[in-house]
Amino acid sequence: MKIIDHIKNSKKTLFSFELLPPLKGHNISGIYRTIAPLMEFNPSFINITYHQEEVVYKKHKSGLLEKKIVRKRPGTVAISAAIKYKYPAVDVVPHLICGGFSREDTEYALIDFHFLGINNILALRGDPPKAQRVFTPEKDGHQYACALVSQIMDMNRGKYLDDELENTTATDFCVGVAGYPEKHLESPNVTTDLKYLKQKIDAGAEYIITQMFYDNQKYFSFVKNCRDAGIMVPIIPGLKPITTLKDMGTLPQVFNIDIPEDLVKELNKCKSNEDAFHVGVEWSTVQSKELIGFGVPVLHYFTIGISENIRQIVSSVF
Repeated sequence: MKIIDHIKNSKKTLFSFELLPPLKGHNISGIYRTIAPLMEFNPSFINITYHQEEVVYKKHKSGLLEKKIVRKRPGTVAISAAIKYKYPAVDVVPHLICGGFSREDTEYALIDFHFLGINNILALRGDPPKAQRVFTPEKDGHQYACALVSQIMDMNRGKYLDDELENTTATDFCVGVAGYPEKHLESPNVTTDLKYLKQKIDAGAEYIITQMFYDNQKYFSFVKNCRDAGIMVPIIPGLKPITTLKDMGTLPQVFNIDIPEDLVKELNKCKSNEDAFHVGVEWSTVQSKELIGFGVPVLHYFTIGISENIRQIVSSVF
């Protein structure tokens, strides 16, 4: 089922979560261990992230550096297929990114998903690799997620890159995109950020999943700003519970988000990561209940390979 249909057909808030592919050299068993404790809560869909190649430098004994191109978390397509057939009651939503893809690569990936019967995609530009400060598209690739959405919509109309193809089959993808309650770090201001978001919706995206946030007022303001800008699609809040003491410093730096002072005070009382884990569960539980009261269509949790905290939260909320 398409994600937009899940939302339209439900009178209550739905539950979903996001998974990371395992690191290269590991197997899918860790994915299944993350999923299993959450299945009793009937997730409507599961997102699978995509990670592009990175440049790493290996230092030799001579002191010389060797430049290597690596993919640390491959397997998005295969994992999506594996989950689809192991858990047929749950829809999978693979991420598709601009980084590392030419338009032809994108088309081939979409053909694979179409053949697998996967008709939901989260279309993202993707972050630049760690070694790059500025995002650089592939040759003949997409600079922005808006263009990626447009290519997917072309295929939904049966339009492929090769104009000479005849009797083509139209795909039927439902596309979601990302939104940023505290604005994307590269946007100069909120107004510009909303303009780019609207372009993605106008191109054909049917729903939005937000970046994580820890102050629900940020989400409420974001929804209002979207509606005022003419963005009327469902807006799904994305939540990531705090799990370690380091999160207080790393999350704002990596994701350009604020940690509310009340949460900071609670984390500063913690003596261990276990204490921080419990604070994260309590904070996200309160967040989730308030968001359900607001009438959000779905609560979407970023697991980052951990599901015990999500299980505790969801058992209190749903």
